[in-house]
Amino acid sequence: MRVDLFDFELPQDRIALRPVSPRDSARLLLLDGDRTEDRIVRELPELLRRGDCLVFNDTRVIPAQLEGRRGEAAIGATLHKREGPRAWVAFVRNAKRVRVGDRIDFGADVSALATEKREDGSLLLEFEGDEPVELLLERAGRMPLPPYIAGKRATDARDLSDYQTMFANEPGAVAAPTAALHFTPELLSGLDAAGIGHATLTLHVGAGTFLPVKAEDTDAHRMHAEWGRIDAATADRLNAVRANGGRLIAVGTTSLRLIESASGEDGVIRPFLGDTSIFITPGYRFRAIDGLLTNFHLPRSTLFMLVSALMGRDRMQAAYAYAIQHGYRFYSYGDASLLLPPTRVTAPAET
Repeated sequence: MRVDLFDFELPQDRIALRPVSPRDSARLLLLDGDRTEDRIVRELPELLRRGDCLVFNDTRVIPAQLEGRRGEAAIGATLHKREGPRAWVAFVRNAKRVRVGDRIDFGADVSALATEKREDGSLLLEFEGDEPVELLLERAGRMPLPPYIAGKRATDARDLSDYQTMFANEPGAVAAPTAALHFTPELLSGLDAAGIGHATLTLHVGAGTFLPVKAEDTDAHRMHAEWGRIDAATADRLNAVRANGGRLIAVGTTSLRLIESASGEDGVIRPFLGDTSIFITPGYRFRAIDGLLTNFHLPRSTLFMLVSALMGRDRMQAAYAYAIQHGYRFYSYGDASLLLPPTRVTAPAET
């Protein structure tokens, strides 16, 4: 499928540089079948049904952006994916100045050896010393804001809390599961009172989520891998929701991708532990997800392809044009959309 089919023009002033406050006051574009409505995130309890279940990603963003030196050369590194107790794959600025075996000094007594160069240009970094890498990053790293925000303003203390969800518990992500940034304890209480449940899983979002699709055809695009986990108790609970007629609403594309990775052709969600590189484009048959709450995504991105697979490309192109015309805020700190396909996309799982 041609990548240019997923292109659109976004005015730069539509890119949100800060979240709204309170978080659940963000605007929400409801696409329920053929119906389109302007709503607010805090109205979710009246937009979903009793027995539905929201599925959140409980990953926690780590300070994964580092600035250092290799000799006289300035080196920037954004950690992407963990590959061992002290080893991380990183996208590196000025990587041509780094050879395998070189030491990069990131300051604050934090250094790493470049142990391998990958085909995609990334480096495998092995952090030196005995302290846990998490402590080293707390000392030398900073919050890895997306490039479309970091290119317009500096990261500051507010981002330490703004770029974490209320569910953040498992350290390991280098990008936030941003759909969940809209939730507050008050909203969660309202959902509970309305009989709408919630569950959590873990997918450590990698920096590859921001990489553009450079191929001209989706068949030529190589999807980045991310590590995820769904335990047996959570899988059983999610299957029970669907078996009882409830809908599984993924909060964010990360939750959706992991659930679909853990689901068989029969629609049953099974425990999952490991990497997923699932790439969802129009024509994909959804197995276990019945809806999605997500922010507005970049043109030509794998995430815009995913929402187009769920709702239809023409529907999403029209919805994004509507959102731009009506002043919705885009990307990580922006507004949200609730995508509910016209019919249940899969049969309820049997447990």
